[in-house]
Amino acid sequence: MSRLRIYQESRGGAPLSVHTEHADVARELRAVGIRFEQWEASAPIEPGASQDEVIAAYRADIERLMTEEGYRAVDVISLKPDHPERAAFRKKFLNEHTHSEDEVRFFVAGAGQFTLHIGDKVYEVLCEQGDLIGVPDGTRHWFDMSESPYFVAIRLFTNVEGWVASFTGSDIAEQFPRMSPHASAGAA
Repeated sequence: MSRLRIYQESRGGAPLSVHTEHADVARELRAVGIRFEQWEASAPIEPGASQDEVIAAYRADIERLMTEEGYRAVDVISLKPDHPERAAFRKKFLNEHTHSEDEVRFFVAGAGQFTLHIGDKVYEVLCEQGDLIGVPDGTRHWFDMSESPYFVAIRLFTNVEGWVASFTGSDIAEQFPRMSPHASAGAA
């Protein structure tokens, strides 16, 4: 189940509010300029699937998004708990950063946690299969996949170079909860 926890930026302990209904999560995020939608993720894709498999399974959705939004590049991140570079991948995304373009992710399997630092609030968004999140350029954020990653996400870019981050140097991400392993990760 997707989840949104909203914190005061100065306190990572207790959230100000928690939302688990998809419509409530989408409404709260829309109010701060974040796109959050529920899409059909029906192709039988499992974490560890190749980029070619995932793109082939979701070609129609990818082409529609690229046409509608002007994206010029696509890739896939697909990780499961036994991936040999899982710790390095996790570390890369855990520090607060921004991008000079929107960051769009469509989760087709498993789960990942985006944490957004907007104004004086921190929005922790647990994204699961079927969730599409669009984070506007310049939005401070970080991403956690847990110690046992179990997810497949299609990433779309306007920059043909793909994922390019500008790290803020802040240690704020260390003050907020990390993602717990996804329930399906133990079964993998």
